[in-house]
Amino acid sequence: ERSGWDGNWYRRAYCDDGTILWSCGSTECRIDSIAQSWSVLSGAGDAERVRQAMGEVDKILVNREDKLVQLLSPPFEKKEIEPGYIKGYVPGVRENGGQYTHAAIWAAMAFAALGDRVRAWDVLNIINPINHAGSPEEVDVYKVEPYVVASDVYASPPHVGHGGWTWLSGSAAWMYRLIVESLLGLSIQNGKISFSPCLPADWKEIKIHYHHGETLYHIVVRQHDSETDQPGLTLDGLVVSGPEIVMADDHQEHTIEVAVLLPAPTAQPPGQLPS
Repeated sequence: ERSGWDGNWYRRAYCDDGTILWSCGSTECRIDSIAQSWSVLSGAGDAERVRQAMGEVDKILVNREDKLVQLLSPPFEKKEIEPGYIKGYVPGVRENGGQYTHAAIWAAMAFAALGDRVRAWDVLNIINPINHAGSPEEVDVYKVEPYVVASDVYASPPHVGHGGWTWLSGSAAWMYRLIVESLLGLSIQNGKISFSPCLPADWKEIKIHYHHGETLYHIVVRQHDSETDQPGLTLDGLVVSGPEIVMADDHQEHTIEVAVLLPAPTAQPPGQLPS
């Protein structure tokens, strides 16, 4: 908090001579999404500051019009500072101010961790490749396969919205984790399964079929907008005390039902997160 906070968001790095990279006062690379997202995901950031920082990510780096989430802005271009090979890319391409999809996914995960379901799903919808191919015009802009994750999306003219490397990116695995863990809320740790969904408010129910070894778990998660008498967690119809279930690989089929309460809706201006 002493060396990383920059007044509105977290700094990304220092040079050997003490020069700050990713600073509010910079003319290039003022804000970088990774430092903000991981201030949330690491659990290390100050609670008030991480919300402010992620609000700035939403305002500055989430580009809804062009359907991309930039890694940083503005890109490196003219300053003498040498941040490494990132500057070898032209401005707006890959890490140098384009969408670097790993980082875009981490931003969605961070919004989900903060309980901001609207922005979390908004970012997923922006980076979901199928949403870049809804019309011939969109296909002509995106130019790459809409059924695999692109490692990057360009953010500078004349190539704004053009997808970069496909079939190569580890961000596909991160997108899977974003959907299953951060949004659908399924978590498995040490053989125990628990649920913390971050679903759209108008989704009443989801179903997940999960194989644990040779055992199939049928999972139903239901959202309620008011307090009910329905227990929060059941296994094969029996109420489970506590937030998790120990899984057994007994070659049987089991049913888990999860009841969650929708949080009260909160109205907030763009760039600010609900408390």
